[in-house]
Amino acid sequence: MAGHSKFKNIMHRKGRADAARSKLFSKLSREITVAAKTGLPDPAMNPRLRLAVNNAKAESLPKDVIERAIKKSQMGDAADYSEIRYEGVAAGGVGIIVEVLTDNKNRAAANVRSYFTKMGGSMGATGSVTFNFDRVGQISYPAKTASEDAMMEAAIEAGADDVTSDMDEEGEGHTIYTAFEDLNDVAAALEAKFGAAANTKIAWRPKMQVPVTGDSVATLMKLLDMLDEDDDVQAVYSNEDISDEDLAKLG
Repeated sequence: MAGHSKFKNIMHRKGRADAARSKLFSKLSREITVAAKTGLPDPAMNPRLRLAVNNAKAESLPKDVIERAIKKSQMGDAADYSEIRYEGVAAGGVGIIVEVLTDNKNRAAANVRSYFTKMGGSMGATGSVTFNFDRVGQISYPAKTASEDAMMEAAIEAGADDVTSDMDEEGEGHTIYTAFEDLNDVAAALEAKFGAAANTKIAWRPKMQVPVTGDSVATLMKLLDMLDEDDDVQAVYSNEDISDEDLAKLG
């Protein structure tokens, strides 16, 4: 991972998402419903549901909304959501992975394809982008949680593979990476030491990054924003490397 440019890129996009809390809450609720429907409706017995509930709480999703989302999964008329992964390449060669939860596959596919096309990118076949990424567990903590050394020591002791920390004046945070199958154990160990994480999830981590400069930065960010803002899209991963200077120009 390159410095903190990537982290600031994510935070830039997250800031826009946070401005539309209702959209964010809708996506969190949908993940809870799907997680509860694909397993037991008890977070203690369903690892995916436990992650979904913990992430929802970290984003301040009200308790009653969480409970309704779980109950909805047990109703006979609950929407049947499909989990789909799309892969594509943005202008400049940046790889993008889009994870979708949708009750209308045709709508989701058409929308995602249109975003790539409008911004000079193209959709690819399954596997055309993911070979440049690793499927990993990812845990995030605010910078104030611990020093770099303390977080690194605790994470490695818990069984994590890697830790990146951004400890500049913006105090953005620590990101802990684990093997896919070790996520729950590592998350539990860190929670016992530091409290609940800001976010815990299965993610796609780039093996390499693609430099993006000049006008291509704004084009790429527009595409990422369009994907983030789509109601069916749950997560977007990409492997761009943008300098602090170019990112700052976006305002």
